[in-house]
Amino acid sequence: MLDPNTRNKDTKAIITGGAQGIGFAIARQLAAEGCKAIVLAGRTPEKGAKAVDQLKARGVDAHFVQADVSKVEDCRRIVASAIDRFGVINGLVNAAATSARGSLTETTPELFDQIFNTNVRGPFFLMQGVVKRLLEAGTPGSILNILSMSAHAGQSFLNPYSSSKGALATMTKNVASSYRTKRIRCNAILPGWMDTPAEAEIQKKFHGAPDDWLQKAEASAPMGQLVKPDQLAILAAYMLSPHSGVMTGALVDYDQNVAGVVGE
Repeated sequence: MLDPNTRNKDTKAIITGGAQGIGFAIARQLAAEGCKAIVLAGRTPEKGAKAVDQLKARGVDAHFVQADVSKVEDCRRIVASAIDRFGVINGLVNAAATSARGSLTETTPELFDQIFNTNVRGPFFLMQGVVKRLLEAGTPGSILNILSMSAHAGQSFLNPYSSSKGALATMTKNVASSYRTKRIRCNAILPGWMDTPAEAEIQKKFHGAPDDWLQKAEASAPMGQLVKPDQLAILAAYMLSPHSGVMTGALVDYDQNVAGVVGE
Protein backbone atom coordinates (compact mmCIF):
# COMPACT_ATOMS: atom_id res chain seq x y z
CA MET A 1 0.00 0.00 0.00
CA LEU A 2 1.31 3.43 -0.95
CA ASP A 3 2.02 5.68 2.03
CA PRO A 4 1.40 9.41 1.41
CA ASN A 5 3.57 10.26 4.41
CA THR A 6 6.68 8.98 2.64
CA ARG A 7 5.87 9.38 -1.05
CA ASN A 8 8.33 12.28 -1.46
CA LYS A 9 11.12 10.82 0.66
CA ASP A 10 13.43 10.62 -2.36
CA THR A 11 12.47 14.01 -3.80
CA LYS A 12 15.15 16.68 -4.07
CA ALA A 13 13.38 19.85 -5.10
CA ILE A 14 13.78 23.40 -6.31
CA ILE A 15 10.80 25.63 -5.55
CA THR A 16 10.74 29.14 -6.98
CA GLY A 17 8.62 31.63 -5.11
CA GLY A 18 9.28 29.19 -2.30
CA ALA A 19 9.55 31.58 0.63
CA GLN A 20 5.88 32.51 0.74
CA GLY A 21 2.38 31.73 -0.49
CA ILE A 22 1.80 28.64 -2.57
CA GLY A 23 5.51 27.95 -3.04
CA PHE A 24 6.13 27.67 0.70
CA ALA A 25 2.90 25.73 1.20
CA ILE A 26 4.21 23.15 -1.28
CA ALA A 27 7.58 23.08 0.51
CA ARG A 28 5.84 22.38 3.83
CA GLN A 29 3.75 19.62 2.27
CA LEU A 30 6.80 18.00 0.68
CA ALA A 31 8.48 18.05 4.09
CA ALA A 32 5.40 16.39 5.61
CA GLU A 33 5.75 13.67 2.97
CA GLY A 34 9.36 12.88 3.78
CA CYS A 35 11.27 15.23 1.48
CA LYS A 36 14.61 16.14 3.07
CA ALA A 37 16.24 18.30 0.36
CA ILE A 38 14.69 21.58 -0.76
CA VAL A 39 16.12 24.69 -2.39
CA LEU A 40 13.87 27.72 -2.15
CA ALA A 41 14.35 30.61 -4.56
CA GLY A 42 12.97 34.09 -4.08
CA ARG A 43 13.73 37.78 -4.02
CA THR A 44 13.61 38.54 -0.29
CA PRO A 45 16.37 37.18 1.97
CA GLU A 46 14.41 37.86 5.16
CA LYS A 47 11.46 35.76 3.98
CA GLY A 48 13.86 33.12 2.71
CA ALA A 49 15.67 32.84 6.03
CA LYS A 50 12.38 32.47 7.92
CA ALA A 51 11.15 29.80 5.51
CA VAL A 52 14.42 27.88 5.73
CA ASP A 53 14.31 27.92 9.52
CA GLN A 54 10.81 26.46 9.51
CA LEU A 55 11.80 23.69 7.12
CA LYS A 56 14.95 22.88 9.07
CA ALA A 57 12.81 22.49 12.18
CA ARG A 58 11.04 19.73 10.26
CA GLY A 59 14.31 17.96 9.54
CA VAL A 60 14.76 19.28 5.99
CA ASP A 61 18.14 20.25 4.55
CA ALA A 62 16.79 23.55 3.25
CA HIS A 63 18.66 26.27 1.39
CA PHE A 64 17.59 29.69 0.08
CA VAL A 65 18.87 31.31 -3.10
CA GLN A 66 18.12 34.98 -3.59
CA ALA A 67 17.18 35.32 -7.23
CA ASP A 68 14.98 37.02 -9.79
CA VAL A 69 13.66 34.39 -12.19
CA SER A 70 13.13 36.99 -14.90
CA LYS A 71 16.92 36.93 -15.30
CA VAL A 72 18.40 33.94 -17.11
CA GLU A 73 21.65 34.13 -15.16
CA ASP A 74 19.70 33.89 -11.90
CA CYS A 75 17.79 30.85 -13.14
CA ARG A 76 21.04 29.13 -14.02
CA ARG A 77 22.48 30.06 -10.63
CA ILE A 78 19.49 28.53 -8.84
CA VAL A 79 19.93 25.24 -10.66
CA ALA A 80 23.72 25.22 -10.21
CA SER A 81 23.39 25.92 -6.49
CA ALA A 82 20.86 23.11 -6.05
CA ILE A 83 22.99 20.62 -7.99
CA ASP A 84 26.10 21.58 -6.04
CA ARG A 85 24.25 20.96 -2.79
CA PHE A 86 22.17 17.89 -3.60
CA GLY A 87 23.44 16.39 -6.84
CA VAL A 88 20.65 15.51 -9.25
CA ILE A 89 17.47 17.52 -8.68
CA ASN A 90 14.43 15.37 -9.46
CA GLY A 91 11.70 17.85 -8.54
CA LEU A 92 11.06 21.38 -9.79
CA VAL A 93 8.16 23.66 -8.90
CA ASN A 94 7.84 26.86 -10.91
CA ALA A 95 5.65 28.89 -8.56
CA ALA A 96 7.29 32.32 -8.88
CA ALA A 97 5.27 34.70 -11.03
CA THR A 98 4.11 38.25 -11.45
CA SER A 99 0.44 39.05 -11.92
CA ALA A 100 1.02 42.72 -12.73
CA ARG A 101 -2.02 44.31 -14.32
CA GLY A 102 -2.16 45.43 -17.93
CA SER A 103 -4.81 45.51 -20.64
CA LEU A 104 -4.17 45.26 -24.38
CA THR A 105 -4.31 49.01 -24.85
CA GLU A 106 -2.48 50.04 -21.68
CA THR A 107 0.42 47.58 -21.46
CA THR A 108 3.84 49.09 -22.16
CA PRO A 109 6.63 47.10 -23.84
CA GLU A 110 8.51 47.22 -20.54
CA LEU A 111 5.60 45.71 -18.59
CA PHE A 112 5.01 43.08 -21.26
CA ASP A 113 8.66 42.02 -21.11
CA GLN A 114 8.63 41.95 -17.31
CA ILE A 115 5.62 39.63 -17.23
CA PHE A 116 6.83 37.27 -19.95
CA ASN A 117 10.40 37.19 -18.65
CA THR A 118 9.16 36.20 -15.20
CA ASN A 119 6.29 33.89 -16.12
CA VAL A 120 7.62 32.22 -19.27
CA ARG A 121 11.32 32.73 -19.83
CA GLY A 122 12.23 32.01 -16.21
CA PRO A 123 10.43 28.65 -16.05
CA PHE A 124 11.86 27.74 -19.47
CA PHE A 125 15.47 28.12 -18.39
CA LEU A 126 14.86 26.53 -14.99
CA MET A 127 13.35 23.50 -16.70
CA GLN A 128 16.20 23.49 -19.20
CA GLY A 129 18.81 23.32 -16.43
CA VAL A 130 17.03 20.63 -14.42
CA VAL A 131 16.20 18.46 -17.44
CA LYS A 132 19.74 18.62 -18.83
CA ARG A 133 21.09 17.26 -15.53
CA LEU A 134 18.41 14.56 -15.36
CA LEU A 135 19.29 13.43 -18.88
CA GLU A 136 22.99 13.33 -18.03
CA ALA A 137 22.28 11.20 -14.97
CA GLY A 138 19.64 9.03 -16.64
CA THR A 139 17.33 9.75 -13.70
CA PRO A 140 13.53 10.22 -13.65
CA GLY A 141 12.18 13.56 -12.56
CA SER A 142 8.99 15.54 -12.09
CA ILE A 143 8.23 19.18 -12.93
CA LEU A 144 5.20 21.12 -11.75
CA ASN A 145 4.30 24.50 -13.19
CA ILE A 146 1.85 26.73 -11.34
CA LEU A 147 -0.33 28.43 -13.92
CA SER A 148 -3.68 30.15 -13.42
CA MET A 149 -7.29 29.76 -14.51
CA SER A 150 -6.59 33.00 -16.35
CA ALA A 151 -4.70 30.89 -18.90
CA HIS A 152 -8.14 30.05 -20.35
CA ALA A 153 -8.74 33.74 -21.17
CA GLY A 154 -8.56 36.03 -18.14
CA GLN A 155 -9.93 39.47 -17.41
CA SER A 156 -9.27 42.45 -19.65
CA PHE A 157 -6.77 43.91 -17.17
CA LEU A 158 -4.78 40.67 -17.19
CA ASN A 159 -4.04 40.41 -20.91
CA PRO A 160 -0.25 39.84 -20.83
CA TYR A 161 -0.47 37.85 -17.59
CA SER A 162 -3.12 35.52 -19.00
CA SER A 163 -1.16 35.20 -22.23
CA SER A 164 2.00 34.31 -20.33
CA LYS A 165 0.20 31.55 -18.46
CA GLY A 166 -1.22 30.27 -21.74
CA ALA A 167 2.31 30.12 -23.13
CA LEU A 168 3.48 28.18 -20.07
CA ALA A 169 0.59 25.75 -20.53
CA THR A 170 1.80 24.95 -24.05
CA MET A 171 5.37 24.69 -22.79
CA THR A 172 4.25 22.24 -20.11
CA LYS A 173 2.72 19.91 -22.68
CA ASN A 174 5.70 20.22 -25.01
CA VAL A 175 8.18 19.32 -22.26
CA ALA A 176 5.94 16.44 -21.16
CA SER A 177 5.85 15.03 -24.67
CA SER A 178 9.54 15.60 -25.36
CA TYR A 179 10.93 13.77 -22.32
CA ARG A 180 8.32 11.15 -21.39
CA THR A 181 10.46 8.30 -22.74
CA LYS A 182 13.17 9.45 -20.32
CA ARG A 183 10.62 9.26 -17.45
CA ILE A 184 10.75 13.01 -16.94
CA ARG A 185 7.20 14.20 -16.27
CA CYS A 186 5.83 17.74 -16.55
CA ASN A 187 2.42 18.81 -15.29
CA ALA A 188 0.65 21.99 -14.25
CA ILE A 189 -2.01 23.24 -11.85
CA LEU A 190 -4.25 26.16 -12.78
CA PRO A 191 -5.50 27.75 -9.54
CA GLY A 192 -8.41 30.11 -9.39
CA TRP A 193 -8.58 33.20 -7.18
CA MET A 194 -6.27 32.53 -4.23
CA ASP A 195 -6.03 33.68 -0.62
CA THR A 196 -2.34 34.63 -0.29
CA PRO A 197 -0.43 37.58 1.19
CA ALA A 198 0.63 38.55 -2.33
CA GLU A 199 -2.99 38.63 -3.45
CA ALA A 200 -3.86 40.93 -0.56
CA GLU A 201 -1.14 43.32 -1.69
CA ILE A 202 -2.36 43.19 -5.29
CA GLN A 203 -5.97 43.86 -4.32
CA LYS A 204 -4.98 46.95 -2.39
CA LYS A 205 -2.39 48.21 -4.88
CA PHE A 206 -4.36 47.79 -8.10
CA HIS A 207 -8.00 47.74 -6.99
CA GLY A 208 -8.10 49.89 -3.86
CA ALA A 209 -9.60 46.99 -1.94
CA PRO A 210 -10.71 47.56 1.69
CA ASP A 211 -9.23 45.62 4.59
CA ASP A 212 -12.18 43.19 4.53
CA TRP A 213 -11.79 42.36 0.81
CA LEU A 214 -11.17 38.68 1.56
CA GLN A 215 -14.30 38.26 3.64
CA LYS A 216 -16.38 39.90 0.91
CA ALA A 217 -14.74 37.84 -1.83
CA GLU A 218 -15.30 34.59 0.02
CA ALA A 219 -18.91 35.48 0.85
CA SER A 220 -19.64 35.70 -2.89
CA ALA A 221 -17.68 32.58 -3.88
CA PRO A 222 -19.70 29.44 -4.81
CA MET A 223 -17.99 27.35 -2.12
CA GLY A 224 -17.56 30.15 0.40
CA GLN A 225 -13.78 30.44 0.16
CA LEU A 226 -10.96 31.36 -2.16
CA VAL A 227 -8.34 28.76 -3.09
CA LYS A 228 -6.19 27.99 -0.04
CA PRO A 229 -2.47 27.28 -0.61
CA ASP A 230 -2.35 24.46 1.95
CA GLN A 231 -5.17 22.64 0.19
CA LEU A 232 -3.62 23.02 -3.24
CA ALA A 233 -0.22 21.95 -1.90
CA ILE A 234 -1.51 18.44 -1.21
CA LEU A 235 -2.33 18.00 -4.89
CA ALA A 236 0.98 19.59 -5.90
CA ALA A 237 3.00 17.21 -3.74
CA TYR A 238 1.10 14.24 -5.15
CA MET A 239 1.76 15.37 -8.74
CA LEU A 240 5.47 15.73 -7.98
CA SER A 241 5.70 12.33 -6.32
CA PRO A 242 6.13 8.86 -7.84
CA HIS A 243 2.58 8.11 -6.64
CA SER A 244 1.23 10.05 -9.63
CA GLY A 245 2.69 7.35 -11.85
CA VAL A 246 2.70 8.11 -15.57
CA MET A 247 0.75 11.36 -15.23
CA THR A 248 2.34 13.88 -17.58
CA GLY A 249 1.19 16.77 -19.73
CA ALA A 250 -1.81 17.34 -17.45
CA LEU A 251 -3.22 20.84 -16.93
CA VAL A 252 -5.38 20.55 -13.82
CA ASP A 253 -7.94 23.28 -13.13
CA TYR A 254 -8.08 23.91 -9.39
CA ASP A 255 -11.07 26.14 -8.88
CA GLN A 256 -14.73 26.30 -7.93
CA ASN A 257 -15.60 28.05 -11.18
CA VAL A 258 -15.67 25.89 -14.30
CA ALA A 259 -14.03 27.22 -17.45
CA GLY A 260 -16.58 27.82 -20.21
CA VAL A 261 -19.62 28.05 -17.92
CA VAL A 262 -21.57 31.30 -18.12
CA GLY A 263 -23.98 32.07 -15.28
CA GLU A 264 -25.67 29.34 -13.23
